[in-house]
Amino acid sequence: MNIAADIFVNDKPADPAETIQFAVSGCDVGKVLVGRSSRGVCAILLGTDVEELELELGKIFPDDLLIRSGPAVKDETCKILHVLSSPTASLDIVLDIRGSSFQRKVWEALRTIPAGRPLTFAQLACRIPGSKSLRAIGQACAENPIALAIPCHRAMGNSGSLSNYRYGADCKRSLINREVAAA
Repeated sequence: MNIAADIFVNDKPADPAETIQFAVSGCDVGKVLVGRSSRGVCAILLGTDVEELELELGKIFPDDLLIRSGPAVKDETCKILHVLSSPTASLDIVLDIRGSSFQRKVWEALRTIPAGRPLTFAQLACRIPGSKSLRAIGQACAENPIALAIPCHRAMGNSGSLSNYRYGADCKRSLINREVAAA
């Protein structure tokens, strides 16, 4: 999966309460929720249950107004579904990345990992300026609300462990296997 020409719209702080429009679609790994603020895609969540995905979105953005609107996220959803079925395709979407300075460093480093070439957390740490705490890096990966566009599934334990992935080891294995096969 190549992530190309994304625009980071994170210079402005998030409004205390804003509208996030979202939709849930079926996909090759179950279901995908795509959420979009006025600045860009702020959530790509994977799962198997629509209600659980909606609850997770509410936990991530507790102060925002969440509105189900397929038409509002249609273009982004189509691009994301295309990347899920064709892991070498580019994902050209505007992102609204919200996180601490450290989380953003980790997420930027994750975006440098080519599809089909997963790294260990220790290898990922070498790409991150400043702190090298593997626990903090793992926590930043776990708190990533924009799966696929910020490919946290490409980071694994030093032993090759696929555990501790937000969406489960089976989903992580599926995503990595698809990328390896396509690469």
